[in-house]
Amino acid sequence: MPRIAFITGTTSGFGAACARLFAANGWHLILCGRRRERLDALRAELAATVPVHAFPLDVRDEAAVNSAIANLPAEFAEIDLLVNNAGLALGLEPAHRCDMEDWQRMVDTNIKGLMYCTRAILPGMVTRNRGHIVNIGSVAGTYPYPGGNVYGATKAFVKQFSLNLRADLLGTRVRVTNIEPGLSESEFSLVRFKGDDAKAARTYEGTQPLRPEDIADIVYWAATRPAHVNLNSVEVMPVCQAFAPFTISRENRE
Repeated sequence: MPRIAFITGTTSGFGAACARLFAANGWHLILCGRRRERLDALRAELAATVPVHAFPLDVRDEAAVNSAIANLPAEFAEIDLLVNNAGLALGLEPAHRCDMEDWQRMVDTNIKGLMYCTRAILPGMVTRNRGHIVNIGSVAGTYPYPGGNVYGATKAFVKQFSLNLRADLLGTRVRVTNIEPGLSESEFSLVRFKGDDAKAARTYEGTQPLRPEDIADIVYWAATRPAHVNLNSVEVMPVCQAFAPFTISRENRE
């Protein structure tokens, strides 16, 4: 029986890489994202290999999420895997200079969008007593950095929400995994800096960051462990990245 994966945010980066890897391994796919042209192109690319159901979706829209899940074609209705990948960071300013709209958009996407998709799909998994939710978190949910403020806080939510889901699902065969990438090269920084190519490029100067394919490989590995094995979390960084030392502001005091 073919397995069905629902992947959010598939028009670039981790989501597109996951879609390609799961398709290459015979999974049937439900794909969504905000950019219709990219979504249509990905569907055309993968539909030659496996059945694909794709539709534009902004995960911030709770009614749209619920409608999309409720109206899935019968052959895609029994979802085996949800990859909550849609998310973003905006800005790198300190908290006292940040744009409140950027903060709200990160909360609405990274937290609320993930909640809406999970709540719409999870009851079916519990009823069937099988399924797996993979959330894409971040090392920013554990380790703070200047300018990470609300982005890091949203990923801390993803981390704790994943653990709490595991607690709620005890006694079922539904699994939950939080994947926490470090420095990764995709459109992430381009989005963070609102299309400023030069700023985005400086993020990766002199580094060998993780690639979307690296994260897709981890997601696929987690999803294909034996049914009795649950990976609670996977924290991954490129070799060029490590933990920042404690910092101290030193001032001359009389």
